Amino acid sequence: MSQLLDRIQKPNDIKRIPARCYPLLAQEIRDFLLEHVSETGGHLASNLGAVELTMALHICLHLPKDKIVYDVGHQAYVHKILTGRKKDFPTLRRQDGLCGFPKRKESECDTFGTGHASTSIAAAMGLAAARDLRHTSETIVAVIGDGALSGGLAYEALNNLSLFRKEKKNIIIILNDNKMSIAENVGGMSRYLNDIRSRKSYGEFKENVETTLRNIPGVGNSMANTLKRSKDSIKQLFVPGMLFENMDITYYGPVDGHNIYDLIQAINRAKYMDGPILIHILTKKGKGYPIAENNPELFHGIAPFDIKTGKLRTPKTAESYTDVFSRTIMDIAGKDEKVVAITAAMPSGTGLNAFKKEYPQRFFDVGIAEEYAVTFAAGMAASGMKPVVAIYSSFLQRAYDQVLHDVCIQKLPVFFCIDRAGLVGADGETHQGLFDLSYLSHIPNMVLMAPKNKYEMEDMMYFALNHDGPIAMRYPRGTAYAGMEDHRQPIELGRSEMICEGEEVVLLSVGNIMEECVGALELLKEQNVRAGLVNVRFIRPIDREMLHGLAGKYRLIVTVEENVLSGGFGSAVSMFLHENEYDNTLLTLGIPDCFVEHGSVAWQRNMAGIDAASIAGSIMKKVRKE
Repeated sequence: MSQLLDRIQKPNDIKRIPARCYPLLAQEIRDFLLEHVSETGGHLASNLGAVELTMALHICLHLPKDKIVYDVGHQAYVHKILTGRKKDFPTLRRQDGLCGFPKRKESECDTFGTGHASTSIAAAMGLAAARDLRHTSETIVAVIGDGALSGGLAYEALNNLSLFRKEKKNIIIILNDNKMSIAENVGGMSRYLNDIRSRKSYGEFKENVETTLRNIPGVGNSMANTLKRSKDSIKQLFVPGMLFENMDITYYGPVDGHNIYDLIQAINRAKYMDGPILIHILTKKGKGYPIAENNPELFHGIAPFDIKTGKLRTPKTAESYTDVFSRTIMDIAGKDEKVVAITAAMPSGTGLNAFKKEYPQRFFDVGIAEEYAVTFAAGMAASGMKPVVAIYSSFLQRAYDQVLHDVCIQKLPVFFCIDRAGLVGADGETHQGLFDLSYLSHIPNMVLMAPKNKYEMEDMMYFALNHDGPIAMRYPRGTAYAGMEDHRQPIELGRSEMICEGEEVVLLSVGNIMEECVGALELLKEQNVRAGLVNVRFIRPIDREMLHGLAGKYRLIVTVEENVLSGGFGSAVSMFLHENEYDNTLLTLGIPDCFVEHGSVAWQRNMAGIDAASIAGSIMKKVRKE
């Protein structure tokens, strides 16, 4: 029974809750999160850890006038609950339901839409600069995790905060330090924060020292004033390196992130200070649910599960594409000592945990720093190693320039394994991997592949690690297609695979959409249309020899891809037909010119017209018209 939580129906209702009841409200919120996320799936551990912080922000601020910018935003469930969206939680991450991340069109209280890390400080600074130009008085807060401080954009923003100090512009940065991003944090910033955690709160220490000095008869006040004027004397002892203070950011903390009263005091104090202030809070990911506390990486993003045991309601049985990658890279690394693996804070998500354990000297987790990961890999390739960069499609977008400039111009043999390519379902528009074919296929020297099934993926990985130049393989989230095992022709650079011949119509299937194309062929047969089917394999270089043959035989050529149509494989085929003055009819099927909302992959494919029934229907419509 959520007696306190039921009293919160709209923004700022939390202010009506008596202060003595805050711990009880926090427990009710945790119970609510467990009840609903166990049914819908979602980001659990990070939200359990941010309950008191979010409550404190909503108690101290007035929304939507005041602004909160969440980094990544997967920890914003409590924010959504406290702004009147509690009733929508049964629809979390489902079609037409509540988004799992902040979304401006969903609520006025969602100030800034986020899905990737390290953006919050820069965005909050933009909001604060606009505030000051308008001469308004709202409080601007950026909530950033310690893991996000490994991203370069966060440092670019911190570097520019000195201007806010000079002009006495208030902005609050809350560093939510739980020692993790998704996996355990790495790098120098992590070690720096570890050092701070072990020290007594600098703010508390300074106040105690000042009070003690002033109580000394005769000389106390003079000594205290001298201490206050000395910016560095005591701080150097208790704030290692004074990184933030030396960047003109007032540092306060560490603060217990699960003590609601200490948090309220810190935020209220920060609201009235000049210049930027960073409040360093310490939280525990998965707080209040021991199973998540003990395994926060698993419960970062979890499918529906049983609350009592923590076990998935639908246990995973079939091998995923990520599993195939993990198993195959282990096999290859065991035979070739030059193979190294690189990831950006995603060893578990990309399937590299086993590699990390077996080959720790050849494994590199660079934190949330995709640009660095790519250029780091380029450096290793330039020294004769065979770097494998495992990264999500939507995250690789951040490193586009490094792929082009540092890898492809120099024709360095870096192997990009692009996970979560295509539609990703419930994570929605910020995470859809729908652009990699377009942003990679036009770069000179790049080879771009997509496997039709699990067996071809294995073969492509062996091929890639013997290729002398940049090469990428994209594959989706979820169960690996195990059909068509008999179709396993050797991989040859730039060569497609003919699956079956047909009459008048041929489908060119790109990667994981093969399963839908096979289904479409069966539906077409029922309509007495016998279509051919080609497994594209290589998006770049395109199989020109195959296309010449197809253009001479088939009147209707159909391309199907789980990528945006603009700049995708269909566009390359269209250019080929135009350059060679073929007059075939071309039907390109893929993702339309829009950002795809969250929902099931089946619904998303149907919406885009690339499920089996939609593919067959589009072809029949074109055949009848012809």
